[in-house]
Amino acid sequence: MANTPVEYIQHHLQNLVLGSHPEKGWTIAQTPEEAREMGFWAIHLDTLGWSIAMGVLFLWLFRKAALTASTKVPGPLQNLAEMCIEFVEGMVRDTFHGRNPLIAPLALTIFVWVFLMNSLKWIPVDFIPGLAHLFGAPYFKIVPTADPNGTFGISIGVFILIIYYSIKVKGVGGFTKELSLTPFNHWALIPFNLFLEILGLLTKPLTLALRLFGNMYAGEVVFILIALLPFWAQWTLNLPWAIFHLLVIPLQAFIFMVLTIVYLSSAHEDHH
Repeated sequence: MANTPVEYIQHHLQNLVLGSHPEKGWTIAQTPEEAREMGFWAIHLDTLGWSIAMGVLFLWLFRKAALTASTKVPGPLQNLAEMCIEFVEGMVRDTFHGRNPLIAPLALTIFVWVFLMNSLKWIPVDFIPGLAHLFGAPYFKIVPTADPNGTFGISIGVFILIIYYSIKVKGVGGFTKELSLTPFNHWALIPFNLFLEILGLLTKPLTLALRLFGNMYAGEVVFILIALLPFWAQWTLNLPWAIFHLLVIPLQAFIFMVLTIVYLSSAHEDHH
């Protein structure tokens, strides 16, 4: 798979890419150069596959918790599901100031889904790529949130909801007026207001995506670097770093959820 430390690191940071190559047509990239030549519309099969798998796992776990729910002696899964639901409901109640029945389920989905995708980082870095290599896959990354395509996919979905509810609650005129006359309520400063507000609007999906990606990618790089060390040193450093991620992984899911709630709450505020 790799002959030098540099090749090892590059191998573990490269996605399994399917795309249209200028010379080979639709194929799976065998080198990073081929992946780059496939262009923007290439598909990261590992990111897409593991994102869907974690989404299915989330649905299965919560469906199972609902079907086996008991008022007498709740099981561990029911307790975990109820704890997550109550926690998210409390956050939405404290943070969201509009009225929308979609926000709490959306926040719960984002929190658990992102948490599950982040949790794949606990799997040893060589385990899944090694299995994939046996089946002929040249590259394989298993943490979807360590890929900007994965984090931007979620943040762009949130951004679309922000625009949708801004127009639905305030109307096209109200939303345009808010962009034009905030923060300075004077017609002469409309160009300046538009520049500030549109820039602020566009930075929302950027901050959501890049904050999550940056933290997960940096953690992935450290795990890969630890894997390059001798066996005895790996255990010495890998365990503390994995324990540290007991905080990082849920924290990043929590931050993504809270920012989503805050942004959607702002979209529901009609000041006019």
